[in-house]
Amino acid sequence: MALSSPGIGSNLDINGIVSQLMALERQPLNNISQKEAGIKAKLSAIGNLKSALSTFQTAVRSLSSESKFQAVRATAADTAVATVSGSGSATPGTYSLEVSKLAQAQKLASAGQASDKTAIGTGTITFDFGTIELGASGSFDPATGKYTGATFKSNGAGVKTVKIDSSNNSLAGIRDAINKADIGVTASIVNDGGTSPYRLVLTEQSTGKTNSMKISVAEGGGLGNLLNHDPGGTQALTETMTAQNAEFKVDGLAISKPTNVVSDAIPGVTLTLAKTNAGSPTSITVTRDTAAVTTAVTQFVTAYNQINQTLTNLSSYNTTTKVAGVLNGDATVRTIQTQIRGLLSAQVEGGGAFSTLSQVGVSLQKDGTLAVDNDKLKKAMESNFNDIAALFAATGKATDSLVSYVSATNATAPGTYAVNVTKLATQGKTVGQAAAALTIGASNDTLEVKLDGKTATIKLEQKTYASADALAAEVQAKINGAADLAGSSVTVSQTGGVLTIMSARYGSDSNVSITGGNGKAGLVGGTPTTTDGVNVEGTINGVAAKGSGQFLTGADKNAAEGLKVQITGTALGNRGTVSYSKGYAYQFDKMIDSMLATKGPVSSRTDGFNESLKSLDKQKERINDRLEQVEKRYRAQFAALDVMLANMTKTSNYLAQQLANLPTSQ
Repeated sequence: MALSSPGIGSNLDINGIVSQLMALERQPLNNISQKEAGIKAKLSAIGNLKSALSTFQTAVRSLSSESKFQAVRATAADTAVATVSGSGSATPGTYSLEVSKLAQAQKLASAGQASDKTAIGTGTITFDFGTIELGASGSFDPATGKYTGATFKSNGAGVKTVKIDSSNNSLAGIRDAINKADIGVTASIVNDGGTSPYRLVLTEQSTGKTNSMKISVAEGGGLGNLLNHDPGGTQALTETMTAQNAEFKVDGLAISKPTNVVSDAIPGVTLTLAKTNAGSPTSITVTRDTAAVTTAVTQFVTAYNQINQTLTNLSSYNTTTKVAGVLNGDATVRTIQTQIRGLLSAQVEGGGAFSTLSQVGVSLQKDGTLAVDNDKLKKAMESNFNDIAALFAATGKATDSLVSYVSATNATAPGTYAVNVTKLATQGKTVGQAAAALTIGASNDTLEVKLDGKTATIKLEQKTYASADALAAEVQAKINGAADLAGSSVTVSQTGGVLTIMSARYGSDSNVSITGGNGKAGLVGGTPTTTDGVNVEGTINGVAAKGSGQFLTGADKNAAEGLKVQITGTALGNRGTVSYSKGYAYQFDKMIDSMLATKGPVSSRTDGFNESLKSLDKQKERINDRLEQVEKRYRAQFAALDVMLANMTKTSNYLAQQLANLPTSQ
């Protein structure tokens, strides 16, 4: 019979013996655990490296924009009159500013209504926007808010319509319908406290004298009585605020602008006018923001030093303490470190006066860090301020003022490329056969228009137009206001009464034609001259470039591949050069992109460590399965030994007893 507890029969410590034997058997597991701990430490270190690279990339990406290094400071002596800001294209200097009028938007108020809930009428409200022009004897009466002797000239930006039906035909419903339509007019209701207190107030959202409103309701009735408003005719509404431009002087030159935010009066400077100061000019001062450039350069140096320190800590070996960094000797870390340090030794091409960091006071120290010599940086800014941007950011610069650098791709090589134009981009247009008829009625008020590949039917206002210019403005407004032509627009002009309708777009996608409508013959004739637009043609770097509208793009498999420029002006032939540079911050950004890519070195190393951990897990599983069998075998063997020893002990005791009972010899 087997013993129930190991060692009871023989006093043999089977559990202790098996435990010691199994401890020896488990030694391979301990070795694997040590390897596992080492790999996990390296995996964690790779994670820290990935985080450090991402932080470095964020820092250099913010410095890869040209604007970071071309900032200017623009200030107004009297900030109550105007606040100012500047861009890199601003020219340093001092300017005088005198504001006589601020731009404002037109406001119109309706006649009072007893209730804002009572039905008024239905119909379609049409809004047109333009200029109110006073004739020789014309005037505006502020007391009544009405014009006499005035005409309305559409700005041609397009008409807008709002549908009023039985669901929204109260004053409140009309207000909500106008606001919901988002047509550039804000509607509100004001209670003036009178016997019919509710008045609809319409405010044009855009300031400027070309944004006055003309409102018509085709169906008439109560809605028409409330809202029909033509400054040159019936005026149902009262003008409570007149649309006007901002009027001011810069260095004594009179300027008129439709808004109070003006970005084209002083190149590179944006003025936000806030108060008039007629007779008391204030000064605007524009200076280069050297402090911002110094900060940007310092940020670049700091970002580089941080990633350099991280790489050093991970890969170093301390000869004094005999302690190695977690990734000491790791090939991936060595490669990354070599690439990052190697980039600093390369020169930047196409960047103008500077091609190395040392030229602007940034130098590599013996310990591998970067340092800034502020005095040298200051001198560099004083001598070639505009070229510093090219040393850090991706920038492009054309020598021809009518050739503009637009963009480039990763495939574009830094350098200077010649631009030659053989054909200029044009706009699609239709020119009438003869002078247009100025009287529009029910028999000639529609036009079928095809514009940039889209079609629509427009309806002109039925009346006799005072001039061909007025008719041209009406045609332009109706085409530009057509919902089916959204995204495209035209300009309509006249010469000797003959209309020219021109697409605003350039290139082969630009086209405009009058394909039908009862007004076609009277406006442009039966067979007007229609010309489609063409793309610009030319070469960049001596190779035929791809033209699209006014844009030329460098050909594939060429150093200028992806370099995109805009060609304006009228000159053919040689149009100068375009220089393109990829600065250090830009190059670091792209380098880190490749390092952190899905199949990049960091991800590959991470995947390798994870695969090693999976392999070790499988080894541990196999060893544990084997150890389970080994322990069972040991216990079975020692249990058998225990039984055998117990039986031997019994036999020994028996024999001893028998021998003791033998008779003794005398």
